[in-house]
Amino acid sequence: MTEQAGFMLHGRNPDVLTCIANLSNDEVFTPPEFANRMLDTLADAWATGNGGANIWASKSVKFLDPFTKSGVFLREITKRLQDGLKDDIPDLQQRVDHILTKQVFGIGITQLTALLARRSLYCSKHAIGEHSIAKGFSDDAGNIWFERAEHTWVNDKCKYCGASKGTLDRGEEAETHAYAFIHTDDIRARIAGMFGDDMQFDVIIGNPPYQLASDGGTRDKPIYQHFVQQAKGLEPRYLCMVIPSRWMAAGLGLAEFRSEMLSDDRIRTLVDFPASTDVFPGVKLMGGACFFLWDRDNPGLCRTILSRSGQKDIYDERRLDEYDILVRDSRALSIIKKVMSKNEQSIVGLLSADKEFGLTSNFSDYKKFEFDGSIPLYAYQGAKRIVVWVSRDNINKSQNLIDTWKVLIPAAGFESQISPTPVLSSLRRATNPSVCTQTYLFLPARSEEEASSMESYVRTRIFRYMVWLRKVSQHATRATYTWVPVQEWNRNWSDEELYEKYDLDAEEIALIEGIIRPLESNGG
Repeated sequence: MTEQAGFMLHGRNPDVLTCIANLSNDEVFTPPEFANRMLDTLADAWATGNGGANIWASKSVKFLDPFTKSGVFLREITKRLQDGLKDDIPDLQQRVDHILTKQVFGIGITQLTALLARRSLYCSKHAIGEHSIAKGFSDDAGNIWFERAEHTWVNDKCKYCGASKGTLDRGEEAETHAYAFIHTDDIRARIAGMFGDDMQFDVIIGNPPYQLASDGGTRDKPIYQHFVQQAKGLEPRYLCMVIPSRWMAAGLGLAEFRSEMLSDDRIRTLVDFPASTDVFPGVKLMGGACFFLWDRDNPGLCRTILSRSGQKDIYDERRLDEYDILVRDSRALSIIKKVMSKNEQSIVGLLSADKEFGLTSNFSDYKKFEFDGSIPLYAYQGAKRIVVWVSRDNINKSQNLIDTWKVLIPAAGFESQISPTPVLSSLRRATNPSVCTQTYLFLPARSEEEASSMESYVRTRIFRYMVWLRKVSQHATRATYTWVPVQEWNRNWSDEELYEKYDLDAEEIALIEGIIRPLESNGG
């Protein structure tokens, strides 16, 4: 049995958890290397807050992964404790039993992942099985809990996670994805029911499920915020989680969560990866991924780290709530302050609303030729820009904007955090009169000369940089333009004029030009 314990705890070559395929983009397995980076961050914080103590040498610290999938966090914690407790508990089997029965706990998110986590941690899907390295359990589950849970439907939506009854009320033959950790009004009672005691965890760590499918499957609903909030409710000494970065500036229903996170001065470390593949190879999460460390007893400034593969990490120590979103690159703060110091009106006041003329992106009631009473309609068909014709009488919304020149900006652009980037895709100028579908946002102009001035401004790097700062996905909503100031529309603008106007220095200009590529006259 000692040989079995040693085999598990000292690792395998190759490590099977580096090879396992993800179940889906919302339930992503954490690579062991990245899990260990998070554990290193935890250990450093523990030492700082506990007089230099080694967390892995404490036999009283309790760890919980409340959404375990592969079991990688619990396995790597156990390996570290096995080394750290050698002096305190010299006998290997006694040490392993103590760690597995008294210190590491997990909650499976599905029956399959619970079995996988037990296999990773105990070397057996049965905690009391013949091949299990643990000898102190009395049931097969050990400290990896899983029981099927059900949603609580109110008006066809789950009251806890917002899941659609039509999507996830699928009978007993399928997983409910009603995660037990968040489907309760009393998380402490739920934890006590799982593990048979009034548990107080020192550390909660892991990688929660990210989203639930919508009814139509076109706009998935974020769910990870519920796990963060529930974990905070257990008041661990430390909370460390990896989640999508999209919450920092956008995300369906995440405004309240974003405000809570930015104002929480117990978030002491935030490591941001604009390219999610730097965290999860082969997995593309729009907007990237991040992990944070929350320290219950030591509020203060947050150490932010922006990490891009092949580039030097960018470090800063700051408050997170200076603005309504998180400015991911701290080097941008001086540029924002200089631009905002002019107290100019935001261009949002001029920019059209989503679906300004009431025409969706898939609108098709148009003609390919001009006819009496028709006006040009600017739209996309497939991947092509088209100009077709629609009756003026069929436009029942924003009729006052029909007879204007327009600078059209596609609502969907380029991925926001991969640089250098044009940020916005092909611009075009629409004639007077004209309308457009939801595919475009636009700036209305009173004359062709004014439209030319507006278009020159949109093409500048500084315009697109101020959009980029608030853009975390392909889509640039109206709010994404909040930090873009209005100019006078009496000239064709250049970056050089704007750099001078806002008193940007050489370093700030280099930052902008290293991220934003030129947008040529053809839309680049």
